[in-house]
Amino acid sequence: MGCCRVGRRPDVSGEYVSVEGSTKAVVTALGANLGIAVTKFVAFALTGSSSMLAESIHSVADSSNQALLLIGGKRARRGATEEHPFGYGRERYIYAFIVAIVLFSLGGLFALYEAWHKISDPHGITEWQWVPIVVLLTAIVLESMALRTAVIESNRSRGKAGWVQFVRRSKSPELPVILLEDAGALAGLVFALAGVGLTLVTGNGVWDGIGTAAIGVLLTAIAIVLATEVKSLLIGESATAEQVRLIRDAIVQSRDVPAVIHMRTMHLGPEELLVAAKVAVDLQDDAREVAEAINGAEARIRQAVPIARLIYLEPDVLRAKG
Repeated sequence: MGCCRVGRRPDVSGEYVSVEGSTKAVVTALGANLGIAVTKFVAFALTGSSSMLAESIHSVADSSNQALLLIGGKRARRGATEEHPFGYGRERYIYAFIVAIVLFSLGGLFALYEAWHKISDPHGITEWQWVPIVVLLTAIVLESMALRTAVIESNRSRGKAGWVQFVRRSKSPELPVILLEDAGALAGLVFALAGVGLTLVTGNGVWDGIGTAAIGVLLTAIAIVLATEVKSLLIGESATAEQVRLIRDAIVQSRDVPAVIHMRTMHLGPEELLVAAKVAVDLQDDAREVAEAINGAEARIRQAVPIARLIYLEPDVLRAKG
């Protein structure tokens, strides 16, 4: 997702986003979805609307996902062990990937199945007709508030990056996941409102099924986007171009290390960066001077990019090309 301070997380822009801000967005979304899920199930029980059922399951899936993100964040804070010497930072990526699977299976596929069932056997809403409209309008207000919180917290880190760029390049999975979920939930509510509204106006339950199908397609698309982006993090993404530049500049600031021969970086977690490089040293230096040069380069790297927690520098001779 630069440099950072203690307790804060760098993002694509190189600016700061607080760890508490990410958690705040997740908790806000969780609270909203739990309340919304209960009211949607009540509305479904009273009306039998397939759109209301799809939206109820959608809220349950979202609530489960936010709980998974909180669990992943907590487990990722465990320290390194002999069995896992690089720590558990990637657990946040694992749980974010599970979120995509839950959203696809529990949300998208269920909604598509329910849509097929309703379109095959359409029936209008004949009882408690005002209930789904009230519930959906209330849910739109609550989801808008949750999305607003996610947008505010994301704006603190995305800088000048666009929203698509923020989602694609963020090394911290929580805010992009919440942004997509909340935006999808809001759009799903609009689809449900349109389906229920047209069913009430026309008496034709097919509209209810069409609204449900739109929700299913939307959730499936969001799940695929999330899975694709988190998969890249799981495989292992490098530092940003700005961070790579800062690291290279820090290494060669001393005349004792005149050049970087080659370098590799990889995120072990959103706040943990592995740096491995082969650096040139002066042929006239003895072992003590080489060690001091390497130690100095490591200190400069940590000062320039504090999330560079693990640094391995190998001294070598810079050979002329050709």
